Amino acid sequence: MADERIRILMVDDELLEFKVLQQKMTSSPDYDIDPDFAQSIDEAVERALAERYQLILVDNRLLPNNDFRETVPRLREAGYTGPIGVISSDISDAYFQEFQEFGVDFRIGKDEIDYHALRHIISEYVTYDIPEAWREDLR
Repeated sequence: MADERIRILMVDDELLEFKVLQQKMTSSPDYDIDPDFAQSIDEAVERALAERYQLILVDNRLLPNNDFRETVPRLREAGYTGPIGVISSDISDAYFQEFQEFGVDFRIGKDEIDYHALRHIISEYVTYDIPEAWREDLR
């Protein structure tokens, strides 16, 4: 489907969580996904400034107890304008309803991430067709 390699940065303080998601991403038959990993928001900001990522997935809670309301704004303040998704083992807390106020494009439970979810996220936030009228502004 996609001609280009899709660079995705996953920010999680648990390397095992990244390894599980990495397996799901790299086994996708529709996309050539190149996953990268940052273990802290500081490392994620540094990587986002140095690399070009089409998507960043941020774990809701990063040590030392920072949630997306603190971490995602740091990525936005650093200048990252691409899509950011918050992933969590539980997205039922009321504060998840405010996700857009903090620069988050979408939220998803870790248990919901599978081939179909990844395909939807990529088609919705990464490879979507830009209206022809807007293409002029991108040149």
